[in-house]
Amino acid sequence: MISPQQDWFKRIPQAEQALRLFSDYLLVTGVAHIEPESGGDPALIGTRLGLVNGSAWITLWANYFGRLFCPGAHLVNVGNEALQMNFMQAHQQGKPVPPKSNIDLFVSYARDLVELAQVDAILITCSTMNRAFPAVAEAMQPYGVPVLQIDRPMMEAAVKHGGRILVVATHGPTVESTQALLRQTAADLGTEVAYSGLEVEEAWQKMAAGDIVGHNRVLAEAIRAKTTIEHIDCVVLAQLSMTVFLLSYPHPQAELGIPVFTSGKCGFEQAAELLRNG
Repeated sequence: MISPQQDWFKRIPQAEQALRLFSDYLLVTGVAHIEPESGGDPALIGTRLGLVNGSAWITLWANYFGRLFCPGAHLVNVGNEALQMNFMQAHQQGKPVPPKSNIDLFVSYARDLVELAQVDAILITCSTMNRAFPAVAEAMQPYGVPVLQIDRPMMEAAVKHGGRILVVATHGPTVESTQALLRQTAADLGTEVAYSGLEVEEAWQKMAAGDIVGHNRVLAEAIRAKTTIEHIDCVVLAQLSMTVFLLSYPHPQAELGIPVFTSGKCGFEQAAELLRNG
């Protein structure tokens, strides 16, 4: 079976399209530099935000939504495919997740970001690895560098909104981590939470095939179907990758009838607030 990546030359046959792809990619990601960003929020220009990603491919998401909701901060990324694969294999084999080796690597990544890039704060962007937060936060204490979980602000927004929360995931290994964080967030806020889970594997498959529009459509259909059979007051989309949903549904409450919270928006907005306040 030929994967979409192996078949790329059939799907992107023209040099003009490839040139546009590379140009657009660099508009979002840029290249390594040490100067402050040239534009954005004046209060954020000159700050550096370290992004600890669970895989290399999600860097595009981190840069796009980071620039959108934390404009002016210099984004510095780390992450690799092997870490995600190790988590997926452990989950498939019924082993404890996240693997300790993954947590150790996140701690090492964070140290690199501080010691090599002198970042002002660190944002863990991976939902499946959100339980690495305590270890990373402890490791950063001697440096005085704050650490944020990208999903936490989204969970706080949903809990404060109240009612029954629909937790939507597209990737199996993310489900347990996200629901655990929702329960922990509610406990930290001194309340209880009612929620339902929904895994939409088809959306993950659409995204893996490069069909972002299809990914978003499938998610919307799944949310609508769920709300016809169960009362739901708001939705959280469990992974940073799912934030592309906002590109098709920029006003989800008007379009779906209930608020939809995403980690890409909520997480980077809180990171921006942290950086502004020094």
